[in-house]
Parts: sequence; structure tokens; C-alpha cells
Amino acid sequence: MGGAGMSGGGWGTLRALRRQDEVTAHRVRPGTAQRVLAFARPYRREISVFLVTVVLAAGIGVATPVIAGRVVDAITGGAAGAGRTVVLLAMIFAGLAIVDAGLQLLQRWYSARIGEGIILDLRAGVYDHVQRMPLQFFSRTQTGALVSRLNNDVLGAQRAFTTTLSGVVSNVIQLVLTAAVMFALSWQITALSLVLLPAFVLPARRVGRKLAELTRESYVLDAQMSSTMTERFGVGGALLVKLFGRPETEAQRFRQRAARVRDIGVRQAIFARTFFVAMLLVALLAQALTYGLGGWLAVEGQISAGTVVTLALLLTRLYGPLTELANVRVDVMSALVSFDRVFEVLDLAPAIAQRPGAVPLPAGSARRAGAGAARVELRDVHFRYPSAAEVSLASLEDVAVLDRTVSAPVLQGVSFTVEPGQLVALVGPSGAGKTTTSMLVPRIYDVTSGAVLVNGVDVRDLQLGSLRDSIGVVTQDAHLFHETIAENLRYARPAATDEQLWDALAGAQLADLVRSLPDGLDTVVGERGYRFSGGEKQRIAIARLLLKAPSIVILDEATAHLDSESEAAVQRALSVALTGRTSLVIAHRLSTVRNADRIVVLDRGRVVEQGGHDELVAAGGLYADLYRTQFAVAA
Repeated sequence: MGGAGMSGGGWGTLRALRRQDEVTAHRVRPGTAQRVLAFARPYRREISVFLVTVVLAAGIGVATPVIAGRVVDAITGGAAGAGRTVVLLAMIFAGLAIVDAGLQLLQRWYSARIGEGIILDLRAGVYDHVQRMPLQFFSRTQTGALVSRLNNDVLGAQRAFTTTLSGVVSNVIQLVLTAAVMFALSWQITALSLVLLPAFVLPARRVGRKLAELTRESYVLDAQMSSTMTERFGVGGALLVKLFGRPETEAQRFRQRAARVRDIGVRQAIFARTFFVAMLLVALLAQALTYGLGGWLAVEGQISAGTVVTLALLLTRLYGPLTELANVRVDVMSALVSFDRVFEVLDLAPAIAQRPGAVPLPAGSARRAGAGAARVELRDVHFRYPSAAEVSLASLEDVAVLDRTVSAPVLQGVSFTVEPGQLVALVGPSGAGKTTTSMLVPRIYDVTSGAVLVNGVDVRDLQLGSLRDSIGVVTQDAHLFHETIAENLRYARPAATDEQLWDALAGAQLADLVRSLPDGLDTVVGERGYRFSGGEKQRIAIARLLLKAPSIVILDEATAHLDSESEAAVQRALSVALTGRTSLVIAHRLSTVRNADRIVVLDRGRVVEQGGHDELVAAGGLYADLYRTQFAVAA
């Protein structure tokens, strides 16, 4: 009848805890419920069958106490043929039990179909949408918080269509049927049994609200812990922790957060158990009243003993639904909160979108290059980064309010052209806008004003897939997935054969090294490629670029952090990669761009010089200053 006792230490923990100030109730935005129904629309047939099984199971739940009462009446009545009646009723009872078991299985199967289907739709939708978000979104967002949206909140949304939906329908049907049968059997006993109802329902609602608050707080803490683990368990994060001698500090910080999650779990367990014990106590008191009044009425001959048994059994099925329905608003709101947190991510507008009527990239000119080379032009380009409020969510950054301050202009009136097959270098001090300029070509960012044109067409009027298929990029920190060499290379061309992979590796001066590995192409590169040196990772990235065979190549500090030997190997690979292609190269080491067809010098977001190496050195401007400074330092 009762639950396990609670130690004094547990109650002390409950008293010692206080709700975190930064965690507040989530306000569900208008229209969320309608959007939820839209997700349910593809599962209308499954939901209909599911609800039918719920209704039938609720009906059986009310029928079995009535049959039990009839069995008692048959036994105590002593009428002729009572034995056959008892056997018949027992067979009906068994039949209903079998049907109920089948209904429960069907109910669970359809529940799983609906719930898992919705999880798939939500996760796939969020994942696809997040992939379209601007790069600044990923630089601002806590990865763990974002992953939590795809896990915890999606699971919370799933419960809206399984536990909550089935619970509401089942409890309403069971409550109506139970109350109707009880009043039909004895309105006096039913009325007396419901006297304790207010003492039961009102506390139940308060406990339900408190549990919902604790659940929301646990979601926030889970997201914070996920972010911490994501950052610290990466190779770079783990290396930083070790180099600074902080493992104990990190372990202590994580333990503190985990302890907060534990404390919330303790509070949830206390509230849930207290509620269960209170529910059981009230139900038992109501049963005592039923047995007392029912027994007296049975002795007086006003009702049968079987009726008393039926009423007592039905009473146990009355308080459960009442409890659930008392908390249904909290349950529904919790589900809507989960949906709304998912919708928050889906409602973030991608900064880069394909325009209606976008066209494929036109064929390039054959002048000075192969037939696929393209012409790139930046025409009076201005650019500023969007504010945090334009690209992110406060809850994903773990801040109270997002900054709405507009950034200062990063590029101002930038204009230059890269003819088909040309190699143009972008140079300038740090922060001049070189990388930003290069990222405008594949539309990682869009210009604020002006235009970027490829083969004479504004990139905003081109199909995104067509544009990005024509561009290959190698950065100073080439990213490799924790997969095999072959899988990393095939990211550029999924249908590539092994022979094509080896050709690309040969062009990147890496084939001999890969052949010497025990697993060859099937060698797993490790987290972010940490099993390979910086130069080897760069050459894998160049091989991936060669496999893609783009008409435009962008190199962003591709040799910035390499030693002389690695740089020489990468430069040999790059000479193959750039042949016959339109190339935009960013470099701090000016010695690597001396042979460029043209050098564009940026300073504070403006083009301050253009020309060849010798011409710019002779001009005595910013390029000459940078060049002399580098060689003076080298000397």
C-alpha cells in the first residue's frame, strides 16, 4: 500500500535546493498547437486506429469490475444454475482479458509508429534546416545545446502524440463510463466517494506544475552538460585541458553540474513519490467509505454484495483518470514547450536561400584555360556581418538576450576580376577582409550591396548546388571527418571509384604514403584527422579538391602553419590542383604569391592596390611594406 520511506538527508537535500534564477518558464508562442497538428497529419490513419484501440481498452477496463460483481452475486445468491453462471462469467472475463491484451499490443505498435515517425520527421527536418544556416550561426551556438534540441526536446514532442494523447482519450472515456456505471449502481455511494475529490485533484495540479518546472530545468542543464562534453571530448579541447593542467578543475566543474542534475532528479522523485502516496491514501479512504456505506446498504438489503465489490473496484479506476486529467494542462503545455523549442530552430531563417527561377552556372570561357574555367567578378561589394539576433537564439548561446548591434562594415566598395584560368592573390593585414571576400564567391555569405558574378551571372541568381559544385576550397585547417580516407575523399564525389581516388592522391603527392598504411584507403583518419600531420591533412584536402574537379579554386592560407618540408609538398600538390582553373589565393606568406597573375591588396575592407608583384613592390605602397617587413623578419 505504501511506498519506501524518505530519509532525513533526502528531505534536507530538498530544503537546501533552490531553483536556478536563469531558468524561467518557457512562453509558448501563438500558433504552436496548429503547427503540431500539421506534423500529425501524415499519421491520420495510424492515430485513428490508435484512438479506437484506446477507447475499446477503456471500455474493457470498466466492464471487468461489473463482471467481478456479478460473479460475487452469483456465488452469494445461491440461485439454481449459479455454477454455470459463474463459469460463463469467468469465460467472458478471460475473453475480455485476451482481447485487452491484443488491444494493448496494437496500441503499443501504433503508438511506436506514430511516435518514432514524428521523431524521424522532426529530427530530419531540424537537421536539414540547421545545415542551411549561415556559418555565423555555428560560430555562436553551443553545439551541445543544439544537439539537445534534436534529442531531449524531440523526445518531449514525441510524448505529445503517445503518452499525452492516449492518456487524455483513455482517461476521458474511462472517467465517463466509470462515473455513469457507478451512478447507475448507487448514486449515494458514488456521491459519498467523490467527497474527497477536491482534496485529491487540487494538490495533484500543483505537483504536476512543479514536476513540469523541474523537467524544464533539467533540459537546460542537460544541454549545458552536452556542450561541455562536446567541447572537452574533442581532440583540440582535450589537448588544451591537458596542456594547461586542468583535468581536475574540469572534472570538478562537470561534477558540480552533474550534481545539480542529480539534485533535480531527487526533487522529481520526492514530488512524484509524495504524489503517489497521497493518491493511494485518498483512494483507500474513498474505498473505506464505499465499503462502509455499501456494506451497510447490503446488510439492509438495498444493494447486493456484488454491487459493493463492483463499486469498490470502479472507484480505483475513477481516481486515476481524475488525477491524470487534473494535470493534463501541464502535460500538454510541457509537450507544446518541447515542440516550440524545436520550432524556434526551424523558424530561424537561413541567410542564404536559392531564389525562385535560379539558373545553373553557365559554361565558362576556354581562354587561357580548360573549357570549364570560370570568370569571377566582384563589383562594388559591401558587406557587414549580421547581428546575433539575426542568426541565432539566446537559448542556444546560453545568454539572456541576443545582441542586436549591427557590425561595422567589413568590406567597402571591393571590386576586382579573376579571368578564366587566372591566379589572383588576396593579401593584406589581419582583419583586412580577405577570407570574408573569398567566402562571398560560394555564397557562404551574401553581399550587403554590390554583386559577385560568376561567368557574368550574379551568384544569387544561380542554383546553389550548381554554384558550389563548381568551387573547391582548401583552408588552413582542413577538416576531415572521423571516417576512412576513402570516405573523406568521396565526400567530394560519392560515386568515385578506387582508381579515381588513387589518381587524386597521386596528384596531391600522397599516394605513396597512403599505400604504405596497413589499411590503405580504409585507414580511419581519427577525430579531425589527428592521426595525420598538418601537411598530410592538407594534401588529403587537396586530393578531395582534385576529385571534385571544380572550375574555381579558393585557397585560404592553405600553407600558413606548415613547416618548410610540408609546405614544399603541399605547394607541389597545389601546382597540380590549380592548373587550368580560376584561382583565388589568400596568403600571409607573400613569397607564395609572387607568381600570381595579379595581386589584390586589401586594407580595412577596401582594395588599396592591384597589380603584379614587381609592380607593387616598386610602387612602395602597403604591399611593399608588408613584403619588406616579412623578409626583414625572415632575415
